Amino acid sequence: MQAEPNVQIQDGYAPTKRRKCIFHSMQCTQHEMNLKYLLKYNEQFHEPLTGHLLFTERASGREWEIPFTILEYNDQYYILESTLPLSEAGKGLVWDVYLIIKADDETNNDDDDDDSDEGESAEDEASDEQDENEADQEPDETDEDTGLLEKKYRMRTKHQYLELGAVKDPESGRIITPYTTNKGNLSFKIHESGPVVKVEDVSMDKRGNIVLNGFFFSPFERENTVLEKSIVLIGPEGTEEQTLPFEVTMREDLLPYYQKSQPFRAHGFTVSFGKDVLGQLESTQPQTYRLYFKWEDEDTPGPDEGDLMMPLQLISFKKQVNKHSILNANGKKKVTLTSRKKTKSLVIKSAPYSFIADKKAQVKRTLMKIKRSKRTKNLYKKIFFLAGFLPAKKKLVMFESFLGKQYSCNPRAIYEYLKENRPDLKLVWSVDGRSVKKFEEAGIPYSRRFSISWLFNMARAGYWVTNSRMPLWIPKAKHTIYFQTWHGTPLKRLAADMDQVHMPGTNTQKYKKNFHKEASKWDYLISPNAYSTEIFQRAFNFHKEVVEVGYPRNDVLYTKNNEADITALKQKLKLPADKKIILYAPTWRDDQFYGKGRYKFELELDLHRLKDKFGEDYVIVLRMHYLVAENFDLSPYEGFAYDFSFHGDINELYLVSDVMITDYSSVFFDYANLKRPMIFFVYDIESYRDKLRGFYFDFEKVAPGPLVKTTDEVIQAIEKFESDGFAIHSEIFDSFYERFCYLENGQSSQKAVQKVF
Repeated sequence: MQAEPNVQIQDGYAPTKRRKCIFHSMQCTQHEMNLKYLLKYNEQFHEPLTGHLLFTERASGREWEIPFTILEYNDQYYILESTLPLSEAGKGLVWDVYLIIKADDETNNDDDDDDSDEGESAEDEASDEQDENEADQEPDETDEDTGLLEKKYRMRTKHQYLELGAVKDPESGRIITPYTTNKGNLSFKIHESGPVVKVEDVSMDKRGNIVLNGFFFSPFERENTVLEKSIVLIGPEGTEEQTLPFEVTMREDLLPYYQKSQPFRAHGFTVSFGKDVLGQLESTQPQTYRLYFKWEDEDTPGPDEGDLMMPLQLISFKKQVNKHSILNANGKKKVTLTSRKKTKSLVIKSAPYSFIADKKAQVKRTLMKIKRSKRTKNLYKKIFFLAGFLPAKKKLVMFESFLGKQYSCNPRAIYEYLKENRPDLKLVWSVDGRSVKKFEEAGIPYSRRFSISWLFNMARAGYWVTNSRMPLWIPKAKHTIYFQTWHGTPLKRLAADMDQVHMPGTNTQKYKKNFHKEASKWDYLISPNAYSTEIFQRAFNFHKEVVEVGYPRNDVLYTKNNEADITALKQKLKLPADKKIILYAPTWRDDQFYGKGRYKFELELDLHRLKDKFGEDYVIVLRMHYLVAENFDLSPYEGFAYDFSFHGDINELYLVSDVMITDYSSVFFDYANLKRPMIFFVYDIESYRDKLRGFYFDFEKVAPGPLVKTTDEVIQAIEKFESDGFAIHSEIFDSFYERFCYLENGQSSQKAVQKVF
């Protein structure tokens, strides 16, 4: 093969065995973005080379395919080009860039190396679903139409100054900024404001003198010409902001990185300070101070109105900074200049200094580093496997709920039944380190997840009882009975029934394969009804025994559904005993978010109208999904609205409520056991309907209560239930109850225990 040398490749910027897809350059016009990139040659690629560039929206999982053109190629690499409309790119929040190439069935070993995103885009909740030992590389998928393998490559980049290539989408007015992630991948962030501040060099000597060199840049004229600029050190609330002197220089060396349409240029800065600033920091207790570049608008009234502040961040490729100095000013203290692991933002930490305490902390950090090393983790897994051959503790039962984060759900109900009725068993909870305090305060026996004691407990236990998947690497000994209790009646499609999986760090084929591998370890699987049994067996590829007895967690909805217990619960929750209670428990919206893992919820229910109408006779309890990032200000509704979003046991809220308002949340399956009225506030049903293709049944027809779109309709529905004495007269509800709740009568825990133990 031949290639004409039209595109110049810098030394070190060609594809390698590990980094197979490398970004080369970007050129933008007013409406389009042109990307050039290189792909390592593989003789097994299907000829002519086919595939596409794939943009994946990090928060929503939305995918955008762009064709490519081959500019040049030789026996080492291809040079490819793709053209993207700016208007489409501007519709996202953060785009990660991949290349999909079709290949024959047998590919060479070059493609066995890591070339994935390494999980950078994972959201908290989704990452919890991933196996902790899954390889970083995404496996190949097969194109059903062609029968060819589709190989997926994360686009890498070595360019440090990509942010200077920011462009403005003419339609939305938003800024599209390319950047190099901390792991050396190419991504694009779309945002309203465009300042960029980066630190390139950092130094701190033993006397505490700090020097920072970097550059600042903004694609907005006002931020370059009108706003005053300063670098500030900001401490905890109550401490005074300190302005640091800095020098500004022109950076002609950055010219190659600008887009032709970009009229503004980056300026370099140098900031120096030392004991005169650090000596004033707090010395009696640990404090953290942050460094910001500040644009100040002195003409806008109000304190700091219109100001912009950007944290000083290291360029992604720079290593972690951790320098310190011992100062004897305003008390002896240790001052540390460090960069945060993920954001690379620079912070200064000041803490009282003690030689002995400092050495103890160093030892602790060293031990933690050893503990978290790959070698230690591999050794831990081998010991876990070998521990399974030790004598079994057949009376030991290990419980876990939602990856060790909660004391809840079906494992809790089974635990409480066994505690009362099987004193011969030893009951221990597997608990995430961040949740230990809750178990200690409640006096519940636990073993810290992934500790040495946990390892031997899990390996030798007679039973595991959990409601979610365990890490795939955990081996189950032959003497262990694995009781999977799951955590809900399926509304959305599960595992093998899913057409596509958009979870970060995996793909459809890999997700299903790993799910089925985990499910093959289960000995028993609980089911709330025949409907769920059929789905579970198919979706989980589960062929062992299904314990179809209802959900143990719903027993309390029968055993505690009496006047005495409900009155006691209202007293415990500090809710008025003489008023009706409305429970509002909606789900979150996939397309409403602030950023990665940070969802928001716009409260469409008009609390003013509800308070005006029902304030004398009712109160409303809000139970938001834990993914929602809002903190609702309910002060205008004091005495009427209560926020119980972080209350541990939602069953208590079910029991005290007289009517529930929800939307598409699966809470209605459980609440139906109480045979109390439900209202489905589906104000966005038209837009949400398109997302219902992954549901198992027609929600609009099966929902066991009225569907309403406005607060006025909510009021009318409550008044209708009130006039009926809160009794339900509905064939749809009766049919729903008979289909989903017929097994639950307060004895599911007993039946499950009798079957499995």
